[in-house]
Amino acid sequence: MPDLIWWGITVLLLVVEAIGIAVYLTRKTAAATQQQIALVEKDAAGRIRQAQEETQRAQEDAKTRQKEMVLQAQEERLRMRTEIEAEFRDQRVQLQTMEQRLQRKEETLDRKIEALDSRERKIQAREKESEQVKAQLENAQQEQQRTLERIAGMSAEEAAARLMQQVEQEVAQDVARRARELELQLKEEADIRARKVISIAIARAASDYVPEITVTTVPLPNEEMKGRIIGREGRNIRAIERATGVDLIIDETPESITLSAFDPVRREVARRTLQKLIADGRIHPARVEEVVAKVQQEMDVHIREEGERAAYEANVQGLHPDLIKLLGRLSFRTSYGQNQLHHAIESSRIAAAIAAEIGADINVAKTATLLHDIGKAVDHEVEGPHALIGADIARRLGRSQKIVHAIAAHHSEEEPQTVEAWIVQAADALSGGRPGARRDSVEHYTKRLEALEGVANSFEGVERSYAIQAGREVRILVKPDRIDDLGAMRLARDIVKKIEETLEYPGQIKVTVIRETRAVDFAK
Repeated sequence: MPDLIWWGITVLLLVVEAIGIAVYLTRKTAAATQQQIALVEKDAAGRIRQAQEETQRAQEDAKTRQKEMVLQAQEERLRMRTEIEAEFRDQRVQLQTMEQRLQRKEETLDRKIEALDSRERKIQAREKESEQVKAQLENAQQEQQRTLERIAGMSAEEAAARLMQQVEQEVAQDVARRARELELQLKEEADIRARKVISIAIARAASDYVPEITVTTVPLPNEEMKGRIIGREGRNIRAIERATGVDLIIDETPESITLSAFDPVRREVARRTLQKLIADGRIHPARVEEVVAKVQQEMDVHIREEGERAAYEANVQGLHPDLIKLLGRLSFRTSYGQNQLHHAIESSRIAAAIAAEIGADINVAKTATLLHDIGKAVDHEVEGPHALIGADIARRLGRSQKIVHAIAAHHSEEEPQTVEAWIVQAADALSGGRPGARRDSVEHYTKRLEALEGVANSFEGVERSYAIQAGREVRILVKPDRIDDLGAMRLARDIVKKIEETLEYPGQIKVTVIRETRAVDFAK
């Protein structure tokens, strides 16, 4: 029990001591805090005083700057006012000067108006005098005319008509005589020049030429081959016709088959197919389709090579691949027995030579001439003249307007407007019209001569006409009592125009009108 009391008193003393220590520490901390607060308040007061001083200085600076700005604005206003007043004075001086000038001009105009009025009054007076003189002259002319009519026994209208008739006759005779002289002179000069140009062109482009025709007959090794080509119930021949688009004609002709088609390329494919089938010996529908496909590939390559060869020989570069193919197709097309691709190459060379001689555009001339018949490669598929078809193709494939026009005008479907278009016409005629270039049937030849003579005989005053030189010249004898020399010249031109409008012919046709006057008398 005494131990417990002792421990209690000890604990109580410890608690009292702890409380005293805590009170001491609290008081000491509060004193330090009050000192710090006093220091902070003193520092803040110093900063406030510094801020107030800076604010006061800023306000004083602002007032000073404001005063300076006000002074500068006043100075600027004064300067601007001075400048405006000076400018205003200058404008006032200029206005005064302009007013003085206008016043002087008004005075000058007033003087000129007065002078014009004076002249107008003088002119009116002179006009009155002129009218009086004119009236007197008219009276004198009328009197003179009545006197002349009385002396001549005819009116003025009749005399004027007779004089006009005489003048017209004299002028017509002079014009006709002068026209004939000029025509003869120009014809001589043109003939000399044309012969020179054409001879040079032909000499440069001269080549041996054998007329070709597309082969339409396939020879057979024996008659038995016909049956094998026909096949059982005709299945082989139907397969060939269906695959190639060509009609096979098997008739009584021994050891041959005739091919019929408008497309020369298809006809050539059929010919090569038959030759391969005959050489191979295996003829049945499946084999036919296989051979036709192979031949068509070979033909595509051959056509492209032929077109490239033609462009190379004609020295024409930069052609579209489709134009190359169309050129190659012309190698299987003929006209009057003349191979169209050879004709295009030859014509292009002639056109280039002519263009070089006369100073025309050589590239346009030779390119247009090489392409002038490309419409014939597709004319069995497209309706219209081959010249316009070819021109449309060339336009779509990027050729120039000059080349397109020359192609369209080479058979006068369009009127030639450029010298290159005339060159294409001339080169085409020279290549197709030269001897040996084309073959023609006797019937067609005879009809062409009869048509020429018929055109000549259709004119009044023609006595007889003769087509000579294979239809390249027509000579016309006229009745001398019906047609005079001037009428003969007009008749030649009229016949030429009608031939150009109504007939188709290669090259050119010379028209010669002959008027013969015979004086006959008898000695008794």
